[in-house]
Amino acid sequence: MLDANFWQDKSSAQKTIKEKKLHENLINSYESSIKKLSELNDLYQLAKDENNKSIINETLQNLKDLKIEVKKNETKCFLSNESDSLDCYIEIHAGAGGTESQDWAEMLRRMYMKWSSNKKFKSQIVHEHKGDEAGIKSSTIKIEGEYIYGWLKSESGIHRLVRISPFDSGARRHTSFASVWIYPIVDDNIDIEILEKDLRIDTYRSSGAGGQHVNTTDSAVRITHIPTKIVVQCQNERSQHKNKETCMNMLKARLYDFEIKKKEQKSKNLESTKSEIGWGHQIRSYVLHPYRLVKDNRTNQESSNPDKVLDGAIDEFLESSLYKIND
Repeated sequence: MLDANFWQDKSSAQKTIKEKKLHENLINSYESSIKKLSELNDLYQLAKDENNKSIINETLQNLKDLKIEVKKNETKCFLSNESDSLDCYIEIHAGAGGTESQDWAEMLRRMYMKWSSNKKFKSQIVHEHKGDEAGIKSSTIKIEGEYIYGWLKSESGIHRLVRISPFDSGARRHTSFASVWIYPIVDDNIDIEILEKDLRIDTYRSSGAGGQHVNTTDSAVRITHIPTKIVVQCQNERSQHKNKETCMNMLKARLYDFEIKKKEQKSKNLESTKSEIGWGHQIRSYVLHPYRLVKDNRTNQESSNPDKVLDGAIDEFLESSLYKIND
């Protein structure tokens, strides 16, 4: 950072500063935790000698709080992969089942945006295709913040909902599926080659209910990458040029993610999982009836409060996945 040319590449400089801040925060937090532990130990021994139960109980509670703080920092240490520090796109697609699955897809979109809001991260809807009666057929949202991709990358997969349908006059139980795919937003330091001849670019008028998040002019853009059959869309800007630029960034993210998965020898499993949004592929189940439980099928992490989870409280699932990945 003391180099005279450090600020010539603004993007690289910002990335370096971001990494420096994370490392400084971890070191400062570690040193602070060691100091707090020593102070609490001294206080506990003094209170024990004087048989001061009030101070003993207060000290034990402070130790529990310190343990939670240390646990959070331990989790951050797992976010060390090159792409973990990047922002991300979240793609959500409704499975078969019409209105039921489309409503479920919208519930998932709300869950991730609430999580982002709770964390004070920045999120926006990039593209959304509304359902015919309710919900969404598909949605792409962008989330920006500290180590977003590292936190959310394990959310990719099929999410299953079991509930009494609000759309069924017979009040019967329904099972719905939706897919979630997480892609890192590629920064300028990562070179992704995209050839013009490999692209098909279409412009169209946005469909659906629209609203403040969605553009309704003819400037919406869809780009198809012919070799991989990857399709990206953007409609949130009124400028066709800006929508095209966002689409290209999304395409870079998808291609970069594809290369990561290929290097990790997981691309075959990923494609087989994507082949069907339905039974046998779900990573997590959200059951609202006949009992209430959210269970991750990979880590066995559970929550008996699905309302809280669907309101964005997914940290326990994200953390358990990080520990699983790093076992």
